[in-house]
Amino acid sequence: MSNPVIESEEHRALRSSVAALGKRYGREYLTQAVAEGRHADALWAEAAKLGYLGVNLPEEYGGGGGGIAELSLVLEELGAAGCPLLMMVVSPAICGTVIARFGTGAQKQEWLPGLADGTRTMAFGITEPDAGSNSHRITTTARRDGAEWVLNGRKVFISGVDIADATLIVGRAEDARTGRLKPCLFIVPRETPGFGRRPIDMELAAAEKQFELTLDEVRLPAGALVGDEDAGLLQLFAGLNPERIMTAAFALGMGRYALDRAVDYARTRQVWKEPIGAHQAIAHPLAQAHIELELARLMMQKAAHLYDAGDDMGAGEAANMAKYAAAEAAVHAVDQAVHTLGGNGLTREYGLASMVTAARVARIAPVSREMILNFVSHQTLGLPKSY
Repeated sequence: MSNPVIESEEHRALRSSVAALGKRYGREYLTQAVAEGRHADALWAEAAKLGYLGVNLPEEYGGGGGGIAELSLVLEELGAAGCPLLMMVVSPAICGTVIARFGTGAQKQEWLPGLADGTRTMAFGITEPDAGSNSHRITTTARRDGAEWVLNGRKVFISGVDIADATLIVGRAEDARTGRLKPCLFIVPRETPGFGRRPIDMELAAAEKQFELTLDEVRLPAGALVGDEDAGLLQLFAGLNPERIMTAAFALGMGRYALDRAVDYARTRQVWKEPIGAHQAIAHPLAQAHIELELARLMMQKAAHLYDAGDDMGAGEAANMAKYAAAEAAVHAVDQAVHTLGGNGLTREYGLASMVTAARVARIAPVSREMILNFVSHQTLGLPKSY
């Protein structure tokens, strides 16, 4: 078993290769795609061709046979180059992982090869207007009707539905024994009758758009149910832990990119005798931001290591901590980068100002930092719940 602290030679080589790919595209490519209303299709296609998108999926289905450790490394390095791919969090990490672990043979054969080579993508639908961070209040329901399932409900802030071939929807089905509702996961193809989408007008500038979904008597075959309907909660968290790890990678890449821009600027910007980076008021905050990013990376690596080793319980705690630490580190790094550049930090030329909003997303989604603190206080420290 590899050491989660010291990266292997293979991981270092993967970092170097992905960094080279990211450098060929960079922040300017992504910014232009956003400005033109396009998706990052060219980067997605090349990353897929090189095997990076499916690095975590089983080799028998065209994947790289690695794990979340490798996939998070890919996303972090693309982010550090200024061109992260948000759909990596959703399609191969969440949906690919859930299907690989719990899907039927037919579902694996239908979806995993396309998810691995980037020719197919999946979105993930869990958040609802009245549920927020409380997944136990999900009201999207699934009922049996003969050999079919019928879904009704709403979802919000679902990324990339317009480009996804299908969405993995989290609903709730009635337990025949207890009558209680239990979580279940369903694959809903994009053009399924009754499955509607409406774009949400976001001030956040991103290539991936956000959508509100409506499911109005959406009929699905029995084969749309992923795995065992009695194991829905286990399957759900099998996807949520990689989501948190990948969000940490996304935030780390963003923070590294911003910090690198600030360090380059501090080395060369001169308004007195020495470059401004020689002054401790500039140097120390940047050094602190670097330390925070490195510490967050260690926790992310620990979380990925535990998850790939099959320790779901340990990975749950570490994944939440990694997401929390990386989000805080990224927000601080971006803020300090903008502050280091002064007025230039708010110009389009340097491309940092838009990251102030983007960095805060990692604090909010896919779970707020307050809910992570709840998790740690209850699950780790054993303190009583207030809700």
